[in-house]
Amino acid sequence: MRNAHEVDKVRTAERALMARLPEGALMQRAAAGLASVCARLLASGRAGLIGSGEGVYGARVALLVGSGDNGGDALYAGARLARRGARVTALLAGSKTHEGGLEALRSAGGRSAPAAGASTVEEIEAADLIIDGMLGIGGRGGLREPYATLAGHAARAVATVVACDLPSGVDADTGVVSGDAVRADVTVTFGTYKPGLFVDPGAAHAGVVELVDIGLGPYLDDPDVCVPQAGDVDLWVPGPERESNKYRRGVPGVVAGSETFTGAAVLSVGGALRGGAGMVRFASAAHSVELVRHRWPEAVTTVVGESLGEVGRVNAWVAGPGLGTDERAEALLAEVLGSDLPVLIDADGLTVVARRRDLLRRDAPIVLTPHAGELARLLEGTDADQIEARRLEHVRRAAEELGATVLLKGSTTVIAEMGRPVRVNPTGTPRLATAGSGDVLSGLIGAFLAGRVPALDAAAAGAYLHGLAGRLAAAVPGEALDGTAGDRDAPITAEDVVEGLPAAFRTLSG
Repeated sequence: MRNAHEVDKVRTAERALMARLPEGALMQRAAAGLASVCARLLASGRAGLIGSGEGVYGARVALLVGSGDNGGDALYAGARLARRGARVTALLAGSKTHEGGLEALRSAGGRSAPAAGASTVEEIEAADLIIDGMLGIGGRGGLREPYATLAGHAARAVATVVACDLPSGVDADTGVVSGDAVRADVTVTFGTYKPGLFVDPGAAHAGVVELVDIGLGPYLDDPDVCVPQAGDVDLWVPGPERESNKYRRGVPGVVAGSETFTGAAVLSVGGALRGGAGMVRFASAAHSVELVRHRWPEAVTTVVGESLGEVGRVNAWVAGPGLGTDERAEALLAEVLGSDLPVLIDADGLTVVARRRDLLRRDAPIVLTPHAGELARLLEGTDADQIEARRLEHVRRAAEELGATVLLKGSTTVIAEMGRPVRVNPTGTPRLATAGSGDVLSGLIGAFLAGRVPALDAAAAGAYLHGLAGRLAAAVPGEALDGTAGDRDAPITAEDVVEGLPAAFRTLSG
């Protein structure tokens, strides 16, 4: 798990650590880590020799320096690069400059100039690497001048842009970008990850994130955001044991589809089966049942009207995809939510509970999987754009107000449960923005719930494997599975995601 902490916790930990260290030692640790990453990038980009350091000599480095400690970090890192032969120029944009850092840079052979000087654009355009040290984790709101202009020049330059701790203009706690902000290729963050580095729109500005350990670990409180890794997912969804049978592995009941909307039924059942359910019981209108029987003969199907009495025993329910929003759908949802079993609600089911919030008042676990528009219907006084801009804020609010585990789908999938750190999925891809993809996710999480996986773990594991299945199905040359961009785009369908799930499971360490 990669843990991220909000600014107040970071500041508290920094004060506790600095009380035990000589003055300036913490900044030197950060600068050393930043310089090391920059040297590796220069070596890779200029000489093709990652980590050799042979690309540093003669490289041109531009520092965008603000008034705060990030400016000091950038200056000290620049001094280290200058001592290795880089041509380093600090463009001073703040009302003041870290004196020790500026002296170190000049002593190492670097130079400085006002950011508003005539040569600013030339320095940025000629650079091989740009270090953003304008604002730190305390910055709020969009960039003001002259920072906004410098960010614009950096965006148009061909150089690699490295953000110091956090791209300037990104809110460290939320990922909110209120105006102009630096778009980094790499962000070197210190001590701990910051939530805004993982949540869009901030994540889109951060690029690849590298953590430099400066010794904060023992002084940090519990994280505010967690990013699961393969090993975590492997622990949450263990495979079948020797004595397992289909009932012990879990039996989800899927209430999806209708006479009109049939695809959601097929896809959600597929997600549940590929998710490792021992058996899937499917209940719907006759036409959806017919299609599910044809595509998934292993599913146990039942044609139902307004009651689920003949479905049989299940361990969890998945309800909503393609179900419709009429009185029949409401009756089926009321029956599902009236049980004492875990329930996942998606799609049409979310529309129904938005007008019948009383159905959510129950003791058993509920997982809701809305996109921004659906969540806006569940939360009063919001719209989809507001939710997209402030994803962490709204998913936390939803979890508290609705008493549920809430998985907010989108460019960054975030999962909240009251009193727990928010989990952010690292495997998402824009290729999953295709009809029916969410139905697959619903069935997959439902299989985990039926296997007695706790709701937060089930939702986070489902999002992780769903995203990974999408990436593997696309099989894009040049794309790593860590979220970095590939060379080409390969369209996929929701059915491709279903078929990609076995390969996604095989990537887990177990």
